[in-house]
Amino acid sequence: MIKKPITIQISNGLEARPVAMLVQVASQYESRIQVESGDKHVNAKSIMGMMTLGLNVGESVTICAEGTDEEAAIEGIEKYLTSK
Repeated sequence: MIKKPITIQISNGLEARPVAMLVQVASQYESRIQVESGDKHVNAKSIMGMMTLGLNVGESVTICAEGTDEEAAIEGIEKYLTSK
């Protein structure tokens, strides 16, 4: 399992469209991927789960990935969340 803290840099934060894109990115990987924010732990492949986090630009989350492609999953999600 890999854990990595990431600061969201998407200009509007994680609204509906960016959440849908994040779920698409996460769904490309076989690994189990979780997004942790405060005391919430959400499946990164779940649109409804991700929407409950209500994350804004500048907020930090921890991405956890476990599986055969966990390193690639962390890299892909980090690339997406830090794009401006």
